Amino acid sequence: MLEADECGFGPSGRNGGFVHGYWSYLPRLRERFGDEGALAIGRAGEAIVSGIRAFCEQHGADVWLREAGMIRVSTTPGQDRTADEEVRAARELGVPDEAVLLSGEEVAARIRSPRFRKGAYMRECATIQPARLARSLRKAVLGRATVHEHTKVTDIRPGLLETPSGRVRAEEIVVAVNAAAAGWKPLRRQLTVFGSYVVLTEPVPELLERINWTGGEAIFDGRMFLHYFRTTQDGRVLMGSGSGPIGFGGRIDGRFTHDEPTAARAERGLRRLLPDLAEAKVTHTWGGPIDVSSDHLPFFGTVPGTRVHYGAGYSGHGAGPSWLGGQILARLVLGVEDELTRLPFVTRRPPKLPPEPLKRLGGGLVRASILACEEAEEEGERGSLPARVGAALPRLLGMSVGTR
Repeated sequence: MLEADECGFGPSGRNGGFVHGYWSYLPRLRERFGDEGALAIGRAGEAIVSGIRAFCEQHGADVWLREAGMIRVSTTPGQDRTADEEVRAARELGVPDEAVLLSGEEVAARIRSPRFRKGAYMRECATIQPARLARSLRKAVLGRATVHEHTKVTDIRPGLLETPSGRVRAEEIVVAVNAAAAGWKPLRRQLTVFGSYVVLTEPVPELLERINWTGGEAIFDGRMFLHYFRTTQDGRVLMGSGSGPIGFGGRIDGRFTHDEPTAARAERGLRRLLPDLAEAKVTHTWGGPIDVSSDHLPFFGTVPGTRVHYGAGYSGHGAGPSWLGGQILARLVLGVEDELTRLPFVTRRPPKLPPEPLKRLGGGLVRASILACEEAEEEGERGSLPARVGAALPRLLGMSVGTR
């Protein structure tokens, strides 16, 4: 295994640590793949949490796994429909237990905030400490293969990998490099890079008890550039914002790890959504790049005419689905055809994004428009007409930005 830095140094070790499959994506999956495809993906994802649990038990890995479900909360009238759509889709597809509507009072019984209007509860979710999982996976791989860290791959060709210090020949090659794939020629028209930032508070178990948030549920809101938040094993609160900068041509630079405006938005989200935690001091802030596909869903395949396989486009939702991706990539390498390799994630190609610089310019326009609309919505106002037009562009072009 070749790793450009250290295993877990990148996004795989610094994400929010939400582990779940795709039942919470049912409206989007139905729209793109129909009822049958949506159900197939949802059922395949059911194995994710149990698969990670089994890995931890087999290898004695303590990754702070906590299985407590997930709640999408609505914080504005415009977000109400997202919870309703998830519940309706689950009911219509015959899996009503996968998304259960919660009234404001029912949400408050699990996590109380004056901002939360209603919610949808999904039982399928756990949280982990992602760096601990990444390092546990590294330890497990060391028992079976050679790991070369600080070994950047500079060129990928059929049967051959180039590095600054030598070549590696291999009949089968798997490219699983997260956001860095946006700079790889075979995938660069299917991916762009966004920044996601989190803030972490000091331990505040007494404040968590005050707002009833003691069950460990993972929470996210209905914004397009969502807030996602959770508690940790030692009583801290992590609040993330997926509203970071957009990359150009697949380049990953300091904006994805040191963007103060996005970090500030994450803290503002903490203070606004959980005002009873106003006295909780933020002790850590960090960010990372995420590989975003044009339809906000992952895709897997093999470069035509080669034995070079890839998985990409997790779009900020990779801690769990990368387990499923590993099962798919193993089958592609071994030439196994089954229900996993027949999933739409494998059989489809996501829509192409515009070439640069249009991708960066268009993405920047859409991002600014969405942020303006959502900030206005949170103030009880309507976004300007230009902002609303810019925010609607992705859907008009058959693409997705964010969660709506």
